[in-house]
Amino acid sequence: MKSLLAATAMVLCLTASAAGSAPRYDLIVRDGEIYDGTGGAPLRGDVAIRGERIACVGACPGTARTVVDAKGKAIAPGFINMLSWSTDSLIQDGRAQSELRQGVTLQVMGEGSSMGPLTPEMKALELKRQGDIKYPITWTTLDEYLRFLETKGVSVNVASFVGAATVRVNVLGEGDVDPTPAQLQQMRAIVVKAMEDGALGVGSSLIYAPGTFAETPELTALVTEAGRCGGMYISHMRSEGARLLEAIDELIEISRNSGAPAEIYHLKASGRANWDKLDAALAKIEAARASGLRITTDMYTYPASSTGLDAAMPTWVQAGGVEAWISRLKDPATRAKVIEEMRSGSPNFENLQRGAGAEGTLLVGFKNPKLKPLTGKTLAEVAKARGVSPEDAAIDLVIEDGSRVQVVYFSMSEANVARQVALPYMSFGSDAEAQAPEDPFTLSSTHPRAYGNFARLLAKYVRDEKRLTLGEAVRKLSALPAHNLGLRDRGQLKIGNYADVVVFDPATIQDHATFEKPHQFSTGVSEVVVNGQLALANGAPTAARPGQVVRGRGWTGWKDGGCRTSAKDWSW
Repeated sequence: MKSLLAATAMVLCLTASAAGSAPRYDLIVRDGEIYDGTGGAPLRGDVAIRGERIACVGACPGTARTVVDAKGKAIAPGFINMLSWSTDSLIQDGRAQSELRQGVTLQVMGEGSSMGPLTPEMKALELKRQGDIKYPITWTTLDEYLRFLETKGVSVNVASFVGAATVRVNVLGEGDVDPTPAQLQQMRAIVVKAMEDGALGVGSSLIYAPGTFAETPELTALVTEAGRCGGMYISHMRSEGARLLEAIDELIEISRNSGAPAEIYHLKASGRANWDKLDAALAKIEAARASGLRITTDMYTYPASSTGLDAAMPTWVQAGGVEAWISRLKDPATRAKVIEEMRSGSPNFENLQRGAGAEGTLLVGFKNPKLKPLTGKTLAEVAKARGVSPEDAAIDLVIEDGSRVQVVYFSMSEANVARQVALPYMSFGSDAEAQAPEDPFTLSSTHPRAYGNFARLLAKYVRDEKRLTLGEAVRKLSALPAHNLGLRDRGQLKIGNYADVVVFDPATIQDHATFEKPHQFSTGVSEVVVNGQLALANGAPTAARPGQVVRGRGWTGWKDGGCRTSAKDWSW
């Protein structure tokens, strides 16, 4: 059965062509199976583009400067990466190849921290802490950073939340302190300015310092400002393991009290002892939704996470920033206390290494060239080779590298992952940066989700395991996240929308990245159109850099943008 949207579009296109001579377009994608983003069965036909907008969907007679033959392939709206860490990588390489080649046309950033606003002190620290990718920081606000990318030239669209931790550091620094009423008012004003500049809402990451130091009332205050500016709250919650259910309660409370919609970043039940909590977690989410709250989720399609060794240590030792953390670890008494808490399963912090075990902690990213030969080894292997405990090895590596050290934690249930992909309110995010199998990206390893997250959904969970239909998967990759974010004219193949379009072969699309060899492109996507221009043609990037800044509903550049009295003044 054809979707109503596509059928209506076909009539409009046919009517337009009957009224006069055959229309001329800039680009036509011909004779494919059109999945318009609404989740229904496909319509056989064309998508025609004029300028940066879609001009026809369905039967589109006419001519064009460029014609893409999509026979035997799917035509879909561009995919939205709900959790991108391409903040640095797009500065290095605007092609965003590992994601562009999977059909991603929008990178959404801002998990906890964002690229602005920055104080002079924050800029100095960011410069000092850079890893394999080096660059000057020429911007101050988040909007200036996004416009910097657009001007530099990127293949994909970019958008961002303002990071709750970034707002906090602007006013309070990196310590474990609570804001005074005056300081909280300053923080609220920073959120409002970011929202008026086009931020999508407030993003938090509550297992990491300094974000973890924010208490619920502080977060609620910031999210209240985002809500009245048309934005949402999105969070890496305070726990995904032992306190998963309590963390969901906090997110729901923040949404209810602020009035803003909320989304859970990379939903999971982490650690074998917590795998059976998924039923209760989903029950909480669905009860909140039934009560009228708009709670949604996103995920990556792998049973392993990737973060740092900071997620293996108590957050009190990390107060004040990386440099203060490392200095404390060098003190024997402090080190002994940290090791005791790492082993005890303290409820005061989220210990991902304990949930994965030393054998399930894979080392993938170092700054120190002397440590790079350890890439690909487990923490258990390094500890054994050095003749120390895993806890001692983790502390030593952080000290020697001068960073949190990037690792992969194997702590999730594949059965839970397979179940989650079909949830109707689930969208998808890579939680990784867009990369390419070349320097400087190959100076470190990475998680395969950087190269395969979206293709894996379509190959493993749609085609091979049939966990959901292709139409539903496309909806969850495009229209659903676009709606959740409040985006204008994106997320569906619809006349008048921006022409973000992906052409792929459902029979051959495939991820190839593995944990052992992650730097491998996915295959099966032949063309990607971004704002009406071919950014990927015949499976390879073009010279075009058509990516634009995508802004939220509070942006003062919209004729009806800006902030209102409360979140209730906005409709979703």
